[in-house]
Amino acid sequence: MAVTLRPQPTVPGSRVLAYGAARGDVSVPNDDLVGPIDSSDEWIRQRTGIITRTRASKDVGVKDLSLTAAREAIEKSGIDLETLDAVIVSTISFPYPTPSLATLLAGELGRPDVIAYDISAACAGFCYGIGQADSLIRSGAARNVLVIGAEKLSDFVSPTDRSISFLLGDGAGAAVVGPSDEPMIGPTVWGSDGDNWNTIRMTGSLVEFRDGEGPWPTLEQDGRTVFRWAVWHTAKKIREMLELSGLGIEDVDVFVPHQANMRIIDELAKQLGLGEDVVIGRDIAETGNTSAASIPLATHRLIEEGAVSSGDVLVQFGFGAGLAYAGQVLILP
Repeated sequence: MAVTLRPQPTVPGSRVLAYGAARGDVSVPNDDLVGPIDSSDEWIRQRTGIITRTRASKDVGVKDLSLTAAREAIEKSGIDLETLDAVIVSTISFPYPTPSLATLLAGELGRPDVIAYDISAACAGFCYGIGQADSLIRSGAARNVLVIGAEKLSDFVSPTDRSISFLLGDGAGAAVVGPSDEPMIGPTVWGSDGDNWNTIRMTGSLVEFRDGEGPWPTLEQDGRTVFRWAVWHTAKKIREMLELSGLGIEDVDVFVPHQANMRIIDELAKQLGLGEDVVIGRDIAETGNTSAASIPLATHRLIEEGAVSSGDVLVQFGFGAGLAYAGQVLILP
């Protein structure tokens, strides 16, 4: 027998209502790291733009950073907590493969019965989360969604690794996304390049570590490959993103790419032809590369410093391990 399902309510658009942030409680300058990698403060600054990075002390975990960022975002958004219908967390450093950090946070925030799940998309994860939040809201599946990018990458750093260890920091950034009478988050452009799956990787598996076949897994990368891929591939996708949003480069007020490396950020701005008046997120200089947390942390800093204004057009784009990528154009709250 043929049946017709009841149509679901839809919403015209979504918007970011507010941001929250938390950084590691310990500032780690370059000089503290150069010995084991036979390097110098000058070498790190020239290659990455990093002066210092924030890392979390032993008793501060990914959950703690996430809660701090989440509570700030929720408070600043002004939403009724009862209207928070979903918690999405992007992380690669929560020490428990299951259950998810999102379900734990939902309970801690007083909303234990909502949609809650983690994303493993590394540095692209926050933008993946924003894309999913936008879809949940526009489809009518959720009223307000909390999106968090959170990492304690210092747990997965080898002090002697010269490819990535000196880049990494700890922190969490959060955003509350809610409904809007018109779209204030543009179409998400996302995907991956599985042929380069091993470009940013772990040095081994947890099973190998368990069986005594290798040391504790840490992060490493092929830096040159990542640099070339990020600059040429990402610029093309950002142009596609703007076109889908009905905008041009001249409409961009703020540019916040993943805080991977200052040289990548500068080269992307050059490839895109951004105007001198465009505000660019450069949080990496003082926070380091915090993977999924880097874009919301950089955006939060710009807002707190008064460098951007409500209504500004922001372009955000994340790229990293996988090689996964995602981004959106959005209007700042």
